[in-house]
Amino acid sequence: MFKKLQNIGPGPLVAAAFIGPGTITVCSLAGVRFGYSLLWALAISIAATIVLQEMAARLGLISKAGLSEAIRSQLQHPFLKIITLFLIVSAIIIGNAAYEAGNVTGGVLGLETIVGSGQLKLGSQSYNYISIIIGFMAFGLLYIGNYKFLERILIALVILMSLSFLITAVVTKPNMTAIIKGIFIPNLNEETVLDVAALIGTTVVPYNLFLHASLVNAKWKKGTDLKNVRFDTYIAIILGGVVSMMVIITATAISSGEITNGADLAKSLEPLFGSYAKYVMGTGLFAAGLTSAITAPLAAAYVAAGCFGWSPNLRSNKLRAIWALVLVIGILFSSLSISPIQVIWFAQITNGLLLPIIAIFLLWIMNKKQILGTHTNTKFQNILGVLIVGFTIFLGAKSILKVISQL
Repeated sequence: MFKKLQNIGPGPLVAAAFIGPGTITVCSLAGVRFGYSLLWALAISIAATIVLQEMAARLGLISKAGLSEAIRSQLQHPFLKIITLFLIVSAIIIGNAAYEAGNVTGGVLGLETIVGSGQLKLGSQSYNYISIIIGFMAFGLLYIGNYKFLERILIALVILMSLSFLITAVVTKPNMTAIIKGIFIPNLNEETVLDVAALIGTTVVPYNLFLHASLVNAKWKKGTDLKNVRFDTYIAIILGGVVSMMVIITATAISSGEITNGADLAKSLEPLFGSYAKYVMGTGLFAAGLTSAITAPLAAAYVAAGCFGWSPNLRSNKLRAIWALVLVIGILFSSLSISPIQVIWFAQITNGLLLPIIAIFLLWIMNKKQILGTHTNTKFQNILGVLIVGFTIFLGAKSILKVISQL
């Protein structure tokens, strides 16, 4: 077991990507609004993430290609290929640029919880210099272009983040009976549908399917490594899911006050559990922001590389141009103190709407023998995939109707 843990690869990067400020915000709101009763949505999300990410990782290992490359190679009609790849690139790159502002801001909120405000006034405009510092940290780690070094940094940050949220949740002395009930008894109605869609959208992240398939070959090269790939995937995603549950459990302990994000949650804990809880939670939020600030631009760069047939080398100028663009947009909006909290929440719902489309493409590719040979999906894997797509389409339709009814 210890040897297997030493061989952990890109799985923690996937966990780092979906446990960002958006996750912390959505889980905080779910806990404050509905207590433990939406833990079942996270449990389903974790199971769905395991199923889809295993497919993406298997695709990367066996085909030696990313998901966008596989889609490009299998689409024969020129017009359909151009339209599909354009939509994928637009959705992932533009979407990740929007999320990056939230990622950087999440890191800022975490540090501000610990060290105080980072506002700097220049003339009539106010800037947040902490966002620039976090941006430079992410830029430096990405520019080095060393996958193994980046992997170690992100694993360390994921461990730090996990411990922070676990400690904070334990301090709240949660009701274990209510937690078990919340995990196994679904609660889906008109009141909870948008929060359920947001929880699924923030856990089963479409761009992670592209990121995982591209990264897996940086760690493993042989088809015989599939067992290690699966172990890495299962451990990392389960850990990430537990962290998300810890945030909901922590937020449930707050009985009053306005909670709009993880930083509010951290500050609200202080009168209940002492100042140290605020620092632990703030550290976790900072780690969540920084890890996502690294992985979101990285995913956008890999998607562009696959769609346009570029080299996936992290040090190539084309990849650097894409991730730098995403990162700069995030730093810019974050430093101008434009609050992305509502945008993040609706972005997770949008993620949930995009998911069935990307999942359908993934299922299509996973049944191509010319790409995967004997490693195509089994009937059971296809059934699970279809169930996930069906549920996300149902939930997406319910969410759209709910939003329309509120207009």
